[in-house]
Amino acid sequence: MSEARVGYDEAVAWMEARAAAIAAGREAECVWLLEHPPLYTAGTSARPEDLVGPGRFPVHPSGRGGQYTYHGPGQRVAYVMLDLTRRRPDLRAYVASLEAWLIATLEAFNVRAERREDRVGVWVRRPEKGEGVEDKIAAIGIRVRRWVSFHGVSLNVEPDLGHFAGIVPCGVREHGVTSLMDLGLPVSMAEVDMQLRAAFEAVFGETMAEA
Repeated sequence: MSEARVGYDEAVAWMEARAAAIAAGREAECVWLLEHPPLYTAGTSARPEDLVGPGRFPVHPSGRGGQYTYHGPGQRVAYVMLDLTRRRPDLRAYVASLEAWLIATLEAFNVRAERREDRVGVWVRRPEKGEGVEDKIAAIGIRVRRWVSFHGVSLNVEPDLGHFAGIVPCGVREHGVTSLMDLGLPVSMAEVDMQLRAAFEAVFGETMAEA
């Protein structure tokens, strides 16, 4: 876990090096928890028209799957570097496991989050906003090289939701975004990290702290 905010390019360089070391058998698997300064990332399927506020924040091209997403303070990013050859070399199953991890984490805060077959990520129904309204509370974007995963997930704890207005998040125009704070749950990042770890171990197995 990094206490200070980490620049995006710095994080990607570190992840790529660690993933290569895992694939070569030189390093153990790793989950890196961090926050970024405000920025947008453009995944491999990003469409230019979905960047509706160019110049608002830096835009970083990203090798992960998906479209545009926002990262910033108050959002817990978890970069997940796992050796899928030792687990299950199935990308659909891996994404489903990431969704299950996030859903279990949110359940610890009494938030009922759900997956959707036609939309990657984790969603919360908002009946108070209208029938059929759903907001995204967590995003998923992964890349796999030599069957080692990197990039990962982001969970909205208490970000400035207005910062998402500069993009069409993940290319989805019909639904919005939310956070634990927006849902009336002012929880600390430390509490979120504790539940992320417990839920991760339930889905993926035991972890140990790393400096």
